[in-house]
Order: sequence, then C-alpha cells, then structure tokens
Amino acid sequence: MAASETVAPSQITPTSPRAAADADGDRARLRNLLHARQFGELLGVTDALIATEPAHVEAQLFRAIALRLLGRVPDALAALATLEQQQPKFSRLYEERGQCYVALRQAPEAITAFDRAVRLNYALPTSWSMLERLFQMTGRAEDAATAAGQVATLRNLPREVVTATGYFLDGDLDNAELLIRAYVLKHGDEVEAMRLLARIGMARKVYDDAEILLEALLEIAPDYRAARAEYAEVLIERYRYADALPQISRLLAEDPSNRHFLRSLEANALVGLGEYERAMAIYRELLAAEPADADLHLSLAHVLKTLGRTPEAVESYRRAAAARPGFGDAYWSLANLKTYRFTDAELAELRALEKSPSLSPTDRFHVDFALGKALEDRGEYAESFRCYERGNERKRVLSHYAPEIIEINTRRQIEVCTREFFAARAGVGAPDPDPIFIVGLPRSGSTLIEQILASHSQVEGTQELANIQHIVHTLRGREPDIHNPRYPQVLAELGAAEFRGLGERYLATTRVYRHGKPDPVPFFIDKMPNNFRHLGLIRLILPNAKIIDARREPIACCLSNLKQLFAKGQEFTYGIDDIARYYRTYLELMRHWNDVLPGWILRVQHEDVVEDLEGSVRRILQFCGLAFEPGCVDFHRTVRTVRTASSEQVRRPINREGVEQWKNFEPWLGPLKDALGDALTRYRD
Repeated sequence: MAASETVAPSQITPTSPRAAADADGDRARLRNLLHARQFGELLGVTDALIATEPAHVEAQLFRAIALRLLGRVPDALAALATLEQQQPKFSRLYEERGQCYVALRQAPEAITAFDRAVRLNYALPTSWSMLERLFQMTGRAEDAATAAGQVATLRNLPREVVTATGYFLDGDLDNAELLIRAYVLKHGDEVEAMRLLARIGMARKVYDDAEILLEALLEIAPDYRAARAEYAEVLIERYRYADALPQISRLLAEDPSNRHFLRSLEANALVGLGEYERAMAIYRELLAAEPADADLHLSLAHVLKTLGRTPEAVESYRRAAAARPGFGDAYWSLANLKTYRFTDAELAELRALEKSPSLSPTDRFHVDFALGKALEDRGEYAESFRCYERGNERKRVLSHYAPEIIEINTRRQIEVCTREFFAARAGVGAPDPDPIFIVGLPRSGSTLIEQILASHSQVEGTQELANIQHIVHTLRGREPDIHNPRYPQVLAELGAAEFRGLGERYLATTRVYRHGKPDPVPFFIDKMPNNFRHLGLIRLILPNAKIIDARREPIACCLSNLKQLFAKGQEFTYGIDDIARYYRTYLELMRHWNDVLPGWILRVQHEDVVEDLEGSVRRILQFCGLAFEPGCVDFHRTVRTVRTASSEQVRRPINREGVEQWKNFEPWLGPLKDALGDALTRYRD
C-alpha cells in the first residue's frame, strides 16, 4: 500500500511547549549540579523527578552517575539495570556502566560495557577513549589503535556535530535537530552537519528536506558514499525508484564491500518499479549468503504474494518468523493474506507473544492485528475486536496524524475549485486520455474494480502511484503553513502552459510503471485512493482522464480499515474518530466534485458490484469508452501482479463474504455508528 499524504512530524508539536520547556529545564538543572560536583543534591533531585515520572530516562541516568560519584557503585549498577529494562538501546547507560566497572577495577566488564555503548552509538568520545586505555592495559594493541582512530575522528569533527550525533543515535531527535540546525545556520555547508540533518529528516519521514540536503552535500562531496547511499534510500522513500537505481549502481561499482546492503536497496527499488522477477532473483541471491536474515525472507515473501505464488509466500513468511523470534510483521503478513488460517500452534505463539514484556512497540501492534485476524477467523469476535482495538491504540500513539489538516484542505478545495473556476480554465492541461483514476477510501472495493479493468485487453493495471502527490508537494512548497496552506490556492495562479506541463510530467513519470502487458495499451490505472482529495488538480492537468469513485457502505468500509495494518501511510485508519471523520470528509468533497464537474466521475458502489457483477462491469467499461470483454467478468482468471491487501481476494470469484462481515462485530460498533452520524444514510446520495 503506497503512502497517503500525512503531516510531517516537524509540522506538528507532539508535546506542549510547556512540557518541552520542563524537559529542557530538568536536563539543564541535572547537568549544572553534576558540573558543580553537588552529587548529594543531584541525587535528591533525580529521586524527586523519578517519584513523579518513573520513566524519566535522564533522571535515572543522572541518578546512577550521582551514586557512582558518591562511592555507591553497587547501587549505581542496580539503577542502571533498572534503566536497561526500560531502554535497552540507550547507549549512555552502558557508558556509565563502564565507568562503574572502571571504579571497581574490573577491566573485562568495563570493556564489555563500553563496547556495547559504541556499538549502539559511535559518537561517544568518552567511551572510545576509555576503550583505548583499557585495551592498552590489557595488551590488545590492535584494538587500542582502532579505538584511538575513532577518538581522532571524533576530535576532528565540530563538538556540536558529535554531540548532536550522539543524541540522534540515542533516539533523541528533538535535541539532535535543535543543536545541529542551529549549527548549520551559523556555519553553513559542513558536510557532516548536513548529513546529520538529512538523517534526522529521514527519521522523521520528512524526505523532501532530506533529499535537498543530500543533493547539496553530494555537490560538495561527490565521493561521500554513505551520504550517496542515504540519498538512494530517500529517493526510494519518495517513490523515485528509477532515479535511485543509478545511484545504487555507482555505489556497487565503487564500494563492493557494502554489496549486501546495496543489493537489498536495489531490490527494493525494483519492487517499486514492478520489476518483481528481478527483485526476487536478488533476494534469493542474498538469502543464499545470509539464510537467517528475517527481513530478506519477509521481502521475498511480499514479492511472491504480489506475483500470486501464495504457497511459496507462506513458506517465506514462516521462515521470517522462525529467523527472528517475535517478528510481528511476519505474523501480520500471514494474516494479511486474508485467505491464510493460523494453526493451533501458531495461535498459541501469537498469544504468548502478545503477553511478552520484551516485545518492541512495533512488533507488539503487528502481533495485535495478526491475533485479531486469527481469532476473527475462528469466530471469537469479542476477543478479536479487543485485539484490533489494542493494535489501533498502539499504532495511533506512534502516528502524527492530525485530522484538522485534511479538513482544512477540504474546505480550501471547495472554496477554490468552483464551477466558475473550472469554466474559466476549460481546455487547459494535457489532452491525453490514458489515465483511469480509481479513488475513494482504502478497503472500498477499489482493487476489485482495478482487477476488472486490468482484465481488459486495452487497459493496464499498475499500482497505487504517488505521482499526483509529488505534484501536490511541489505546489505546496517547503515548510507549508498548515493553517493557511499554499495549495490549493496556488492553482488560481497557474496558467494554461503550466497546467499542461504538469499533466505531461505526470504522464512521463508514470510511463516507467507501464510494462505489465506485452504490447503497449492505450489506458492505464492509477489506484491511489487518496487522489480524491486532488480531483480539482487532476481535472486541470488531465481533463480527459476517467475518474471512478469506489464507494463502500460506511460501517463495512471503516471497520475494514480499522482491522487493517497498512505498510505505509493511511494514518487516519487507526482510531474510530479518525476514520469516521475521514469518511465524512470524503463524502463532503466527493459531493462537491460531482456538483462542480457533473458527469466526470463514475460512482461504483461495492455492494452493487457484488450483487450484479456483469451489469456493473458493462457500466464501468461503457464509462471508460471500452468494448465489453468477457474476461472482465472472469477477472479472477487474470494473471497479474497485485500489491494491495486484497491481492488474494481478487484472485477468487466474486462472493458476498465481505459484504455483511461487519455484522459479526456489531455489538461493539456503537461508537463508530455515532461518529459516522448521517454518513450512514447519505453515502448513497
């Protein structure tokens, strides 16, 4: 599932300014007391902070430091053990543990601790310096030289860059960004600072900023291979797969020692381009060398699923789960086949994992969704619904979705894109009739419509293409004001030549995806559901495109989304209020498009397709100007790649199974019905 348009984390404030100020104040106070060597007072302050906030990481670390400096080393080690249970990847706790063992004159234990610290966070000068000394003391001259080299490297970097890198590697993005952004503004084009700022952007999923920074960095330092590899990663995240491949090829020629990572990256780009056979060959080659790599097994399984080779996909998903205990994504991927049924033993494994205290947050919500599907298939609907609820709650906590942004955009679309606005711009755009856009919500029956159309000899199914959203990002500009966005108002400033240019750009950039049939065909499908929000733009740049609104009864559609864990995007699906608001917004905007562009959009109700398949097929084909072909009714016989969650379902004959499936959960759907309100009836208007 391609990513929906979401708000970059830098555009919203996850905590209140007051909370952020309090955290900064706590940190400064702890450091001031440490520098003043007021260790007793420092211990008292940390105890007070932990009493009110038991998970306060900085307070727990500084408490251990205070205990060590007060001579209470065993107590310090006990405090660090507690912290490790909460934050097992926090590098500075291992650095402090190393200091404790130095105080106890236990060199082997100190080396182990400092080594663990630098493996998690290479930007720790103190740990490297201590390792250099300890290696010298224990006669490990080669290791001492390596540590000395790392010390020298860090000393040659600006102090702010080293400190910010340490924050970044420990997951403290806020402090890392604050420090490094200030440094870049003051000192300009320092490549390590630019790279770090780009890496922070990647971590925050602000890929446009990261791309700009890395492009500028590579202009200055074209031989910086690590930065070029990150640039290729960013291009892939931005769906610029064809642009990523030359970067990867250059790196493979220059840096064969990094072949495993680069070939994995190459395979990911090929998957994005729909070159599944080539990608599969790479994954198999890499697995021959690394047979226990769980991620490679998972990636291979995804390709096999897309190609319709379900038994092989199941086997690869199982191997991924076996290679990494607790690998939630492997279990969810099995569940996401929709046709797979977990064995009793696998269900027991899922139940055990759900209760495991060591499971990561990401693995945990994957297990929640997988267990929800396993129990649903067994008719245990009450417990299944609780699992889906837990999974949604845990995923929503990690999301930065803000429904207000979607609603503001909808109001602006309605204000700008009036009937008069389009009449004044009649005839603009690229005249090509090639694209058929299928829009709506995910899980609305759009994959079924795509499969029907792609079964026609004159139509090629591609995938959920992000090209319209790329154009939107360009029009929106960098660092958009979410309360007064530049898009869609900017559409009023563009002329005929610009609209035509954008249409031609869309057609040119989507051509790379049109290779699924042996001969070129006139039409292709873009099934990105979120494009319903940009039909005004599409009308202006591609006026002869066909638009199909895939619509499904609201309770069934919203519940299906609440039960679905998407690979990327679609962040509005992880809460009853969010999905209901989004559905209502969708109805409002589609009503507007139908009012101002009458006859341009065909609405296809999923339930009608199920009840009258041939009649619906004929209606869809007639709208698209296509002759009837029986293969469109026998869509399940069409052999093609399908990337969405419905891939296995559209490879079977049509059935009513999913139409009233939501009724199994009806006892728990009162809040959803209340949130949907009159959408329960007006979706047919």
